[in-house]
Amino acid sequence: MRNPLILLLCAILIMSSEAMTPAAGPFPQPATTQSTIQEVPDELLRETDRPLDARIDPDKVTELDLPPLPEQVVLPMPPWFRLSESAAEVPVPQDVWNRAMQAIRDGVAYLRTQQNEQGGWLTDLQAAPTDQPDAPSPIAIAVTALAMKAIAQPSDERLKDPSIKRAANFIRTAQRKDGSFDGGALSNYVTSCVIMGLTSVDEMQFATEIHFATKWLQVTQWDQGEGVGARQDWFGGAGYGNRGRPDLSNTQMMLDALYDAHMSPDEPAVQRALLFVSRAQNLKTTNSAEWAGNDGGFIYTPANGGESMASEVAGEGRQGENIPEGQPRTLRSYGSMTYAGFKSMIYAGLSQNDIRVRAAFDWIRRHWTFEENPGLGQQGLYYYYLTMARTLTIAQQHIITDIEGIDHNWRVELIETLLKKQASDGSWKNEADRWLEGEPVMATTYALLSLEEALKPILKLKDD
Repeated sequence: MRNPLILLLCAILIMSSEAMTPAAGPFPQPATTQSTIQEVPDELLRETDRPLDARIDPDKVTELDLPPLPEQVVLPMPPWFRLSESAAEVPVPQDVWNRAMQAIRDGVAYLRTQQNEQGGWLTDLQAAPTDQPDAPSPIAIAVTALAMKAIAQPSDERLKDPSIKRAANFIRTAQRKDGSFDGGALSNYVTSCVIMGLTSVDEMQFATEIHFATKWLQVTQWDQGEGVGARQDWFGGAGYGNRGRPDLSNTQMMLDALYDAHMSPDEPAVQRALLFVSRAQNLKTTNSAEWAGNDGGFIYTPANGGESMASEVAGEGRQGENIPEGQPRTLRSYGSMTYAGFKSMIYAGLSQNDIRVRAAFDWIRRHWTFEENPGLGQQGLYYYYLTMARTLTIAQQHIITDIEGIDHNWRVELIETLLKKQASDGSWKNEADRWLEGEPVMATTYALLSLEEALKPILKLKDD
């Protein structure tokens, strides 16, 4: 992993005091353009002489053409963990900024009331991986890490905050000797959340924990070490734990964590993930999977022949098994996974001119909404908001022009949407209780993190 100081020295960061105006075209040039770095390492595509890991059913693995790799990798903007100090640093009106900041204060106050004496949140809660429904696993460490981040990002006094101190101590005791954090079947998700939480508080104080956790994420990524070749549909992905087949949700969580820990996009783990992400996209030009369509959106996983939650919601079966005989088996794209795929490609250093990036952005323009998670309705709505907010922040897209030519200040629209949904006690809750969003602590944490992404200052490089 690259030294974070080296990466930070790649850019001299200044805050913009004006709202950014998009350039012409469907995917505007990012406000911050950073120079390219070295080419993708040859190690990525090396052959493996190891037998296929016994946890993988060889009859379910498909061999596919290799998606294109970037000739050079474009540095994304560095991670940023603090909120703007005034509306002048973000392209939102003053009154919207004021109301959003108050909503954050109210939400943080609610979270504080729900923290237990040991420093954790939802300590009795368990969740099951989608591919292992009979293997429920504790999730308190992950929720605590994300809630800690939601409290820490607006706080200049975070290192003195008692609730943050208790949360950090609660989390640190759960680290295993291998670097992962106690999550059972959900270890990838939990460990990724912990890295994001600790980096937002103090990446130097928790440098040891972060270092070993990021190493674990790389070791457990499906690749040649498990006998998986670059042409196989598991390659480069991450699953829930050490047994789970990979999926795009967990892979983007892994990439979120590696990005927050300042990993360079040309590192093998990131570029391996790019192959997996590309294979989750409905884009025949770059994806040879038999289920792939051509709308540019993303499905849940290409592994084991492909699965989509949107296909399940549409009654076609998660794997398209209910599609009438004689019709082509296609899998449906949906909102949260399309933002996850788009964001992951930016993490991996693809340029705005890459066909995959442009196709994903066009899908977003065609399905622009805050009313639902497109393809899933109300399911996973707050996860959708957070994935959207983090994606558009990292992509440095401030105004989105939808397919009908209407401009949208996504920050204002997201803030107004979340303000309407906030309860009088400062919490949020999704009545469509799937993926734990019926738990106010979980939905509130997602909502706060979404608002905080919207209120992070715009960063750009000095011209000189």
